[in-house]
Amino acid sequence: MIPIQNIYYMLSYAFQTLQAENYKDLATENFHNTAELCAAILDKGIGIQLKHGLRRDYVSKSESLSTLQGKLNISESIKTQTMLKKQMICTYDEFSTNIQFNQIIKSTVLLLLKANITNSRKKSLRKLLLFFSDVNEIDLHFVNWNQQYNRSNQNYQMLIGMCYLVYKGLLTTQNNGTTKLMDFFDGQRMCRLYEKFLLEYYRKEHPELTANASQIAWQLDDTENQMLPRACLKNKSCTKHIFPRPFS
Repeated sequence: MIPIQNIYYMLSYAFQTLQAENYKDLATENFHNTAELCAAILDKGIGIQLKHGLRRDYVSKSESLSTLQGKLNISESIKTQTMLKKQMICTYDEFSTNIQFNQIIKSTVLLLLKANITNSRKKSLRKLLLFFSDVNEIDLHFVNWNQQYNRSNQNYQMLIGMCYLVYKGLLTTQNNGTTKLMDFFDGQRMCRLYEKFLLEYYRKEHPELTANASQIAWQLDDTENQMLPRACLKNKSCTKHIFPRPFS
């Protein structure tokens, strides 16, 4: 079992934002499980984001209006007989916080509220949810986690990355279609995190080396493939492959 504090240090390399001054107090906290750690990071990160404001974007919205706005949907208006109420169905773009980034964060926080975290942490997260009143909850199973980041949204990268870890660590779907909470971070997830930590550690602490994820097409089944190296270090004289296995 990897100590919770070690997981935090791995996360701080995987997500460089966690090495900023705003997050340094988390390094000294004692967390009784990984869910509590992730909840604390999101609690802090969301609070910081709220000071800058939730990201907004134009979202298409369709509703019945008495005053025409945007594009008029005549066929839908006839179908729903809104004209009897002196209204028409209009489709227009609204500058809204109800975008996928915020939906992912809200849905993840709601998931964490069901996890084994302290009541004080749950209380703090519930306060944050008040700022997401106009944001819809979504099913995290259907999220495209390969988001594109740029200068305007890069401050969301760590938050969405943590949401992904929470989603993968807490949710599992049963054969009957129901969803339940499971133990946080199985061996495979921890191995992926450890691999990311190694790559970022060597990139930052040893710039004389080139650290990359291995892209070798091993002709083996899935079980055996998990045992093979997925990271490598290079310098002028040699290449070394890394087996990202932090525990047995």
